[in-house]
Amino acid sequence: MGMNQKAGSIFLGQAENGEKQYLDLSRANRHGLIAGATGTGKTVTLQGMAESFSANGVPVFVADVKGDLSGVSMPGSPTFKHADTLEERAAKLGMEKYAYSDNPAVFWDLYGEQGHPIRTTVSEMGPLLLARLLDLNDTQEGVLQIIFRHADDHGLLLLDFGDLQSVLAWASENNKELSGTYGNVSRQSVGAIQRQLLSFESQGADMFFGEPALEIDDFFTTDEQGRGTINILAADRLMRSPKLYATFLLWLLAELFETLPEVGDPEKPKLVFFFDEAHLLFDDAPKALEDKIEQVVRLIRSKGVGVFFVTQNPIDIPEEIAGQLGNRVQHALRAFTPRDKKAIRAAANTFRINENLDVEEAITQLRVGEALVSMLMEDGAPSVVQRTLIKPPRSRLGPVTAKERAIIKSISPVEGKYDTAVDRESAEEVLLAKAADAAETAQEVEEKGEEEVRKKPRKTKTLWEKAGKAAAGAAASSAASILAAKIMGRKSRANPTRSAATSAAGTIATSLGGATAGRFVRNLIGGLMR
Repeated sequence: MGMNQKAGSIFLGQAENGEKQYLDLSRANRHGLIAGATGTGKTVTLQGMAESFSANGVPVFVADVKGDLSGVSMPGSPTFKHADTLEERAAKLGMEKYAYSDNPAVFWDLYGEQGHPIRTTVSEMGPLLLARLLDLNDTQEGVLQIIFRHADDHGLLLLDFGDLQSVLAWASENNKELSGTYGNVSRQSVGAIQRQLLSFESQGADMFFGEPALEIDDFFTTDEQGRGTINILAADRLMRSPKLYATFLLWLLAELFETLPEVGDPEKPKLVFFFDEAHLLFDDAPKALEDKIEQVVRLIRSKGVGVFFVTQNPIDIPEEIAGQLGNRVQHALRAFTPRDKKAIRAAANTFRINENLDVEEAITQLRVGEALVSMLMEDGAPSVVQRTLIKPPRSRLGPVTAKERAIIKSISPVEGKYDTAVDRESAEEVLLAKAADAAETAQEVEEKGEEEVRKKPRKTKTLWEKAGKAAAGAAASSAASILAAKIMGRKSRANPTRSAATSAAGTIATSLGGATAGRFVRNLIGGLMR
């Protein structure tokens, strides 16, 4: 084993006193923080950590906010303009076998432009996160919850924005009927939700909702060498809609929690999740939401998921959440303003004291590529903070080209699985059919008279009966397994590209306990976000 290797850990760098700094893999699920001002080396630190996790068979998810992290999929090169600096640093750290190498990577993109599309259904996002996304007030959020409840009760699948818009339009026209059953639903509140939805759709957010929906297990792949896949979310365009970015990542954390079984503290994490620009999660967030995020972060570590928040300023992370981040890498901060000085004091106070190091002074003097490092030790206690030279990555610093991205995408293990959207029968189609049937009935009443039309079977009823009877037999076992998987804590989404049976199971959710199943999908998010 090389001098920079230690069983069950990853090498981070070397302290001024020559002591090697390691992150114990069995403590990586206790979360972490990578902080520092712009240009101090956070991205390089993140990239090096992602490489090391991958090399140890741990899959990684990271949002690529600036586009730079895509280079982790390609080997570095001695012709890179800063290659001499990287090689010099490697030599200084005693990395005798330092060599450029690539990493297995899968590119994802909510907009489907720079990677495989990531989609979820409106139903699985649920009314509470959707209300946060649309910036609704309490009254409007209550109306949205009634809309979801009505859809569940009547087997109306809410898959994409079209479905939600159709149900909202129906609710506006039938608000008195809804109010009589579920509570007050005003047209004004419905109209406000519709306007917010249109505004949000104009930002391209509607592309995130639909099918095939993401199967979270696709994040947990390894290559033929046993290296964990680095899942890279293209987030440069997504950052123009910061609330979508933050809500999406919060939804993803909740999905991971729902999907994974309890494992306690494993020898190494099942997945490491890097949350870049983490301050966006907390901007304008009410205290109740902060409390629930804190709860998600606290609970998800028992599922074997480590969450590393990456931010410019450590005081952007609320104290209750920062207190859970046991592994810390603090790059330089600048003391220009009173807030900067407060951040420096706050960061210094989070470290275990090193009598030989003035932490507050060191934070302002760190050079690029240096950081103050404190990791959780085997006994769970934090190590003494050390001024550390961070190891250089082996992969490319900087983005891949469009051609390289296309090649990597073409050999992806999920190539073709998510790239084509599927629009199956859901709320929009059912409501359109009902509206067409009502219009036809009205015309017949005008032409033949009401008594004659009453004798004729209604088409809508026939449509529902046919759909239920035709699909029930084929889908019963599939729907039962889906529901059972939810109850047991496993994930089993209906994927319409895989089998007609699972598609039918979703379509006739009502006849097979669909209202209950639909709420199971949202049980974690709804429960934690209340």
